[in-house]
Amino acid sequence: MSAAEAHLCRGCRSTRGQVVLDLGDQPAADHFPLATDPGPDPRHPLAMWWCADCGLAQLLADATVPDEPRAIEPRAAVRQAHEAVAELVGAGLLVPGGFIEFASPHGGSWRGALEECGFRPAQGDRAGVVIDVYGLMHDRDQAAGLRARAAALTDDGTLVLQFPTYAATVRRREWNALRHGHFAYHSVPAARRLLDAAGLTAFAARTYSLYSGSVLLLASRSGAGPATEAAALDELERAELAAGVLDPTAMAALGAALEDDVSRLRRWVDDQPGGAWLYGAGSRAVAVLAAAGLRPGAVAGIADGAPAKQGRRMPGTDIPVVAPEALLAADPDHILLMLPDLADELRDAWPSMADRWVVYGSH
Repeated sequence: MSAAEAHLCRGCRSTRGQVVLDLGDQPAADHFPLATDPGPDPRHPLAMWWCADCGLAQLLADATVPDEPRAIEPRAAVRQAHEAVAELVGAGLLVPGGFIEFASPHGGSWRGALEECGFRPAQGDRAGVVIDVYGLMHDRDQAAGLRARAAALTDDGTLVLQFPTYAATVRRREWNALRHGHFAYHSVPAARRLLDAAGLTAFAARTYSLYSGSVLLLASRSGAGPATEAAALDELERAELAAGVLDPTAMAALGAALEDDVSRLRRWVDDQPGGAWLYGAGSRAVAVLAAAGLRPGAVAGIADGAPAKQGRRMPGTDIPVVAPEALLAADPDHILLMLPDLADELRDAWPSMADRWVVYGSH
């Protein structure tokens, strides 16, 4: 890449960095063709670039156009929203008042959880609490995105920023976390640097198991907060540094994991008589199934509760996305769950099938 073509960091505009994961040409994770569409589906370069200056892992390039959001919010995400708001208010880290929420294409909202605890939507364009849960990662320009969130804060306001942490991606070697439309993969140290550049300072953090591992940061202009919270935040940052979020050598394991994951998937599918059954047509499943190149008909179907995905097929494959009723009617002995966050929800919904779920990554 020439100097004229050098990638500019989406956060700090540096050109110092390197590609740490390259998946080649992949179908867009949000483009679900109709089941009757024979393809071939468009494919686009998909690579992750890491900035050596601010530490932000990010999408190198993206020529795709966002498609209609088709996912539905898992019960685990709704529960976490209510638990997080109640805990932050109880700890005195948030004070009920007006709020502004930056929407996420992942769907869902914290509005209900906030209103239960006495918050109300702000009447103007600034608020004492600004919420961003899984939204910022979808901004091509990360610096501009954070400036917009900072501008929505009152002078003494608090930003609540939640993201799937890149530390979990590196620890778990989740190469399939990379997808078109997700422009940033935040770690605590990188997020703190970007917040500082936007005039905000993180003063507290919480961690959650949602989406393989998520972090919630609280930030304000003053950065004032309890000393115990600051110490816990610093400890979380040290743990993420130890995981390798600023070490491109550690990130090399992401690419090495791809073939292992795909090989395990192929073996599991081949062992299922009459065609395998899967559940959860999420973006991470798109990457895995497109990379696996399974033989035609190897997967009987992938069930998903989102009506907008049903009647379509997984991008880059012949695998049909069907309603859960089709899976129940097939009554398979084993079902590969591609979205681990749904495990408890599905076992509760269909107790007679509770022992048939095989969670992706453990198969």
